[in-house]
Amino acid sequence: MSHPASATRYFVPQPSHWPLVGSLALLLLASGAVLTMNSIANGGFVLMGGFAVLATMLFGWFGRVIGESENGSYNLQVDRSFRWAMAWFIFSEVMFFAAFFGALFYIRVLSVPDLASPDQALLWEGFKDQWPSAGPAVKDAFTPMHAWGIPAINTLLLLSSGVTVTWAHWGLIANKRRQLIIGLALTILLGLTFISLQAYEYAEAYSHLNLKMTTGVYGSTFYMLTGFHGFHVTLGATMLIVILIRTLKGHFTAERHFAFEAVAWYWHFVDVVWLGLFVVVYWL
Repeated sequence: MSHPASATRYFVPQPSHWPLVGSLALLLLASGAVLTMNSIANGGFVLMGGFAVLATMLFGWFGRVIGESENGSYNLQVDRSFRWAMAWFIFSEVMFFAAFFGALFYIRVLSVPDLASPDQALLWEGFKDQWPSAGPAVKDAFTPMHAWGIPAINTLLLLSSGVTVTWAHWGLIANKRRQLIIGLALTILLGLTFISLQAYEYAEAYSHLNLKMTTGVYGSTFYMLTGFHGFHVTLGATMLIVILIRTLKGHFTAERHFAFEAVAWYWHFVDVVWLGLFVVVYWL
């Protein structure tokens, strides 16, 4: 892999059709989702078509970027641009989860106590200021999710995965490819195990705890926070698999490996968010 040190001109790629393909994918996804939610014929096929077009766009567009990187088109200035872009992307993700944590804070600290106040007694008689609560309008009994069990195991898994991806990074910096490959494989295995256990947890919650998205404010906030986090873990595991494949093909050097670092940053972000979820959603 060549990276000419003398290259000072900022790389400007040729015009690409991939943004148009991405726009088509979003159109199909939105249309398919609306059709499916309204039980209109062929909505599922439109939705699956959207996912297929999106996968094609991601494979083609990222493949082109990988090719440009391996051909030595990117200099250090482009590398800095990528790093700033990834940093701002992660910041946007922080704000994304901050909004959900803020919603949970508002419900638990402000909304539930207010609904249980004497001023609301005529409207919601007998409603108590306690958490977990489905809200005064939901009367179905449910069992809240406890911290000790699968959530605690998943916490251990994600913390361990943060260690393995860091160990893999050390291997890359030290030109120890075997350590890099083993560390990435272990991180992927831990991430996939986390996703599997969360799916099992959801199945148990629906079938035995009567904890569903329709279980008032507790159910909706629980699945909103943990579900979006599970989606991010799935996305992170997918990116790690791509990085592992690239590693097996001989990509990355100790000096130039931003793609690996970007995915590692994202994975550490996912770890930190889960620690907040474990404390606020499961424990407290």
